[in-house]
Amino acid sequence: MSSDNVRFVDFKSDKQPTWCPGCGDFGTMNGMMKALANTGNDPDNTFVVAGIGCSGKIGTYMHSYALHGVHGRALPVGTGVKMANPDLEVMVAGGDGDGYSIGAGHFVHAVRRNVDMTYVVMDNRIYGLTKGQFSPTSREDFETSTSPEGTHQQPVNPLALALAAGGSFIAQSFSSDAQRHAEIVQEAVEHDGFGFVNVFSPCVTFNDVDTYDYFRDSLMDVGEADHDATDYDEAKEKILDRSTEYQGVLYRDEDSTPYEELEGVDENMADIPEEPPEKATDLVREFY
Repeated sequence: MSSDNVRFVDFKSDKQPTWCPGCGDFGTMNGMMKALANTGNDPDNTFVVAGIGCSGKIGTYMHSYALHGVHGRALPVGTGVKMANPDLEVMVAGGDGDGYSIGAGHFVHAVRRNVDMTYVVMDNRIYGLTKGQFSPTSREDFETSTSPEGTHQQPVNPLALALAAGGSFIAQSFSSDAQRHAEIVQEAVEHDGFGFVNVFSPCVTFNDVDTYDYFRDSLMDVGEADHDATDYDEAKEKILDRSTEYQGVLYRDEDSTPYEELEGVDENMADIPEEPPEKATDLVREFY
């Protein structure tokens, strides 16, 4: 398929999504596909890695190379794919539980390494797949089956984590704002380095607080606030501002150099045998 003729629908697989009707992940995925098509990529040079949770299904619903990883480990897999073949466009998808709880350590190190890939996190501020427990980004007073009197925990600020870890591209979008969301993900894909986008992707089944209406009414677009994304101090001020929900690119390091470029990784390192071994044990013996 020629990248000159690719459309976002070319990234759709023949598998029908099983997300709840109205789930924000539909809009998140559509924006990812549009961004990939708009940047000249096609399914043949795209690798999607997914984690666990509702977002973990996304690799099945997108037509590309894909791998469904284990809980919290999508970013190490994406890093390995990109280092093995830097010609691939690598996009990692996760959720707020997968990315900011069990995967938080991997998130911080992926940010600081600055490998040239894109990380899209579907943040619905709840564990949707396991029936509505609070997540790392849930509000302190959020009442769920496991927190009937609120969580009594300060929510994780993923943008602040990324900034503190040395992030070179930090952004936030809203899945329902289709055009703006696709634009922001596209900027992340085009960035030379680790492009991180936290996406407000409402859960219509288990979260009746962080709803579509809430984000429509509360979100402030930094593009309309004359924000300078290259100004670190200005970015930090907005990222640490708990009183406002922001959409747009909060921080961008225009002098960013991807990790693989620093390491001189510029060609496909995968050694694929022309003839597969008759037995798996033969391959192990050859390796050792």
